[in-house]
Amino acid sequence: MPPRRKEKYKLPIPLPEGAVLDDMEGKQWVLGKLIGSGGFGLIYLAFPTNKPDKDARHVIKVEYQENGPLFSELKFYQRAAKKECIKKWVELKKLDYLGIPLFYGSGITEFKGKSYRFMVMERLGIDLQKISDQSGTFKKSTVLQLGIRMLDVLEYIHENEYVHGDIKAANLLLGYRNPDRVYLADYGLSYRYCPNGNHKQYQENPKKGHNGTIEFTSLDAHKGVALSRRSDLEILGYCLLRWLCGSLPWEWSLQDPVAVQAAKTNLLDELPESVLQWAPSGSSCREIAQYLVCAHNLAYDEKPDYQMLKKILNPSGIPLGPLDFCSKGESLNMHAPNNQQVDSRKAATKQVYQVQNTLIGRKGHRERSAESRTPRRKVQEEKQPTGLFNSETVPVVF
Repeated sequence: MPPRRKEKYKLPIPLPEGAVLDDMEGKQWVLGKLIGSGGFGLIYLAFPTNKPDKDARHVIKVEYQENGPLFSELKFYQRAAKKECIKKWVELKKLDYLGIPLFYGSGITEFKGKSYRFMVMERLGIDLQKISDQSGTFKKSTVLQLGIRMLDVLEYIHENEYVHGDIKAANLLLGYRNPDRVYLADYGLSYRYCPNGNHKQYQENPKKGHNGTIEFTSLDAHKGVALSRRSDLEILGYCLLRWLCGSLPWEWSLQDPVAVQAAKTNLLDELPESVLQWAPSGSSCREIAQYLVCAHNLAYDEKPDYQMLKKILNPSGIPLGPLDFCSKGESLNMHAPNNQQVDSRKAATKQVYQVQNTLIGRKGHRERSAESRTPRRKVQEEKQPTGLFNSETVPVVF
């Protein structure tokens, strides 16, 4: 039985270090040091009893059994993110990795008369919020690479009927043993937008409005609409803009969700100029403007063209290198010869409009007029993923 949603979740009493937990498959795990806590749960280092390791490669997330977020995250992994499924996807799409933390087991344990739910996960490293707090902004090449890596993850979870709903720097973690890899973590707020192939219908509900992390949440979430794929893409777009520019136009209004919603509406309605004008002096947000144009033009139940979005972030297909979180310095120009001026607002605007016009002209695409913004009631029939990464396509990497 799922936990009751209306209960107020409580942070659990810590379990003792050294406790042995039995997961549902009979594997035993030893709790190590308590290393963190969230709104409703605790995180411990852990290792299997048959492989003790001072440098733990696993963590265990613990909550009271009646709490909700860990239950939701567990269901996501059981339905959509088993290790063998991720492995097959990586092979199908010819990726070097997929940034979803690996799941190793789960179970229920008792302590002092209370029932605890636990999940055993891959251990990860530092989150990007801590890095952002130190540096303020990231290099442009790093921002675009993060966008591409997150699109890989979103395509996978969307194809498996889920949206993440809370993409932000605090939920992006570097690999523990390989810090050149980035992972999207925390699926406690993930939402099954298309259960059994039946897409949720568009319905505004003011009582559920402004859900999510207010700084990044989508316009649909502000309106109380159940999240769909376009919400994840919109949230990611705001993150990219924040990481590159250091701030967002509504950061001074975060205590007023209605004002934040209005500012986001203005930004999207005035694309691409609104994003291009937000860029710091000497920088260009052209790729992010193009990306947001595409995300904003999606219908509520429309399947995104993930490959096109990745090409927008890296049109030259330059191979991915290590993630670079050093001081921002000069933005890298990856899109034109050195003698070509690409950062002028006029040239950037022209290129974004070309992308926008191409979108509008594509077969089956509907313009985002007031009428076309009304969601479709019939879900598009979509084929299984077969051709987004064909044999002629090299994975988009920096």
